[in-house]
Amino acid sequence: MSRPGASGGLGASAKRYIGQPRRRREDPRLLRGEATYVDDVDVYGQVFLSVVRSSEAHARILSVDVEEARRAPGVRLVMTADDISAVVPLEDIGYHEVYPQIDDYRHPVFASDRVRYVGQPVAAVVADTPYLAEDAANLVAITYDHLAPVLDPQEAMAEATDPLFVGLANEAVRIEKTYGDVEQAISQAAHVVRGRYDVGRHSGVPMETRGCVAEPDRGRKQLFMWGPVHTHDCQRLIAKVLGLPLADLRMKHADIGGNFGVKGGVFPEYIMVGWAALRLGRPVKWTEDRLEHMVATSHAREQIHELAAAFDSEGRILALTDEIWVNHGAFLRQAEPLCSDITVGMVPGPYRVPSYKGVLHAVVTNKTPSGAYRAPGRYECTFARERLLDQAADELDISRVEIRRRNLLTHTDLPFEPGMDICFEPYHFDSGDVVDHLEKTLASTDFSAWESEAIELRAQGRLVGNGIGILMDKAGLGMYETGAVDVDESGRVRVRTGASSMGQGIETVLAQIVGEELQIDPDLIDVVHGDTELVPEGVGSWSSRSTVLAGGAARQAALDTIEKAKRLAATMLEANVEDLVLEDGRIVVIGATNQGCSLGEIAAQWDGWSARLAGDEPGLGAKAVYVDAHMNYPYGVTLVQIEVDPATGGHTLRRFLTSTEAGCAINPMTTRGQVIGAAAQGIGGALFEEFSYDESGQPLATSFMDYLLPGAQNVPDIEFFMTEDAPTPNNPFGAKGLGEVGLIAVGAAVAGAIDDAFRDSVQTTKVPVTPENLWRRANPDADV
Repeated sequence: MSRPGASGGLGASAKRYIGQPRRRREDPRLLRGEATYVDDVDVYGQVFLSVVRSSEAHARILSVDVEEARRAPGVRLVMTADDISAVVPLEDIGYHEVYPQIDDYRHPVFASDRVRYVGQPVAAVVADTPYLAEDAANLVAITYDHLAPVLDPQEAMAEATDPLFVGLANEAVRIEKTYGDVEQAISQAAHVVRGRYDVGRHSGVPMETRGCVAEPDRGRKQLFMWGPVHTHDCQRLIAKVLGLPLADLRMKHADIGGNFGVKGGVFPEYIMVGWAALRLGRPVKWTEDRLEHMVATSHAREQIHELAAAFDSEGRILALTDEIWVNHGAFLRQAEPLCSDITVGMVPGPYRVPSYKGVLHAVVTNKTPSGAYRAPGRYECTFARERLLDQAADELDISRVEIRRRNLLTHTDLPFEPGMDICFEPYHFDSGDVVDHLEKTLASTDFSAWESEAIELRAQGRLVGNGIGILMDKAGLGMYETGAVDVDESGRVRVRTGASSMGQGIETVLAQIVGEELQIDPDLIDVVHGDTELVPEGVGSWSSRSTVLAGGAARQAALDTIEKAKRLAATMLEANVEDLVLEDGRIVVIGATNQGCSLGEIAAQWDGWSARLAGDEPGLGAKAVYVDAHMNYPYGVTLVQIEVDPATGGHTLRRFLTSTEAGCAINPMTTRGQVIGAAAQGIGGALFEEFSYDESGQPLATSFMDYLLPGAQNVPDIEFFMTEDAPTPNNPFGAKGLGEVGLIAVGAAVAGAIDDAFRDSVQTTKVPVTPENLWRRANPDADV
């Protein structure tokens, strides 16, 4: 694999920007309050939309009376299913061919005959101010005929349970993955360990809630829209529903105050806003409040795993099975069943599993629909698998570190190709040594000292324990991305990318990549994204793909720009192309560096007139599409030391380390920030966050009084350890996607640390672990 920059003809003395820590270029505008979020977008003449949402988890709609709302002051439009009968499309990424029934479970823009979760849109009001719109929305009268809700995914599949969709099973999709001879392995096993593990329903809670602004251009019959995160995917799907040619729906850029997957895809509200703007011929704006966010934005995580593992007499895995129930909520959203596919495919993780069978039931219930949330499927299956390994270690009398050491993949196992696909791509792990990384991680933090410390503190009567979790991620999903490079006459460079910035620092990283190829300071490079006018084709930022795919496209565009620059400079310098080299942002003659011209000078020379005379395209730049046929698989370790207060059930994370094998970190500073931020979300899912419901299907966590987030006092000083020992051969950087690794094993490690602290032969099998859970465990004889 060539070093980045090598294809541009760079020598050993070239300036290196890849691998260097640089502050994020996005941060100054964010910290100074100069960023433009979707709610900051105000268009002359705009009106405001408010959504009327179901108060029932499951009910027939007998009537929707909107007449009083229509007569309310300032009301411009009231919409129901009588106006928009459309459903929200699922992204077409191959699942329709395998599971054609998934379209029957799509989310309607408005409920018509029945509602299926609290928060489902039934009507919407557009008025002159947001306050008038909300007041009028409260005047919409809906009469319901209550139906029994179904909340548990296993109960939903029982024969006695009525279907939530007439004529359709409550199991929307069943996914099976298998390789090897599982039954034979189990029959020959010295030990078989079984367990059930539950991951509670929680999700991303970004600082910025969802929002959308749509502005019609009546003269051109076009629509401009701000707000949707994945601009190109959303453009295609929304245009389809609204009946617009793709070119007539233009998605516009805005800063994004967090996404984490939960704001991705098309939501009913986006279609309402676009439809209302076209109907009224004036801009329409909608901004979600926090209560709406808690019941209407995608939830995530809720899964049940029933695992079994067969071991030989030495504690080595012979076979692994997992039956999984995923609570998808009332409808399928986004690109589902993508998250379910990932879940069942990633169960074996970074282990040498000779045979595996996974069966996943994607089930609909009367809860808010679920979707992607940072490391979807990986957080859940890692919790289940790592907990099973802890249980096996206890039953086989092997240390929890040792049982992992005996079963993790090493370089001698590679390439590991068991014959299973994930998201239509064969699982192909071809770079790394997980055991070696484990040993280096343990040594980096002196984990044996953690263990000694915990033993000493437990001897003093304190509840202190350590936990470990091993993770593997899949990154780089979505096989291609677009990019372009344009050199300005002044010497500044503009990079256009199909990726988008959601806080991950992609503007900084792409500037470093292109800066190294062009040998110019990254501060001279501007990065443009999220605007379909300037970038007509793209995939977006999700699945830890931006650095590899968007970076690959930007790099290729930069290399093609250099080739054009050499060709043009050859004429300007009266030299052969073969005699030219890029040096310090200039094309110079080899051996005569005083003979050369800068990229800006070349761009200025090749104006429209000059290019026309030569029969060439004017300017200096290039477009590129980067295709990566294989996902990459970063891996790592999470170590946790926790202390539980038996008097209150409170807890303190005394020590916390998370590690990763990065392959190549383009910017170690932003990598560290990404991993630590993800770890904080993992702590939330392990100890704080859960969307709970009562038996009637009413959500019990609709504000931050009930849905607990870890505060600064709850997140420890997180150690981060990174190796770059195993560059992936699948991309020119050797980089692996790292945006999600920090949280994947946190739930497992926290649960293991809790069990180690108590040492009471009870196993933690569900997250989040609440203070009440801990208090009851510490005080089993308390009379409450």
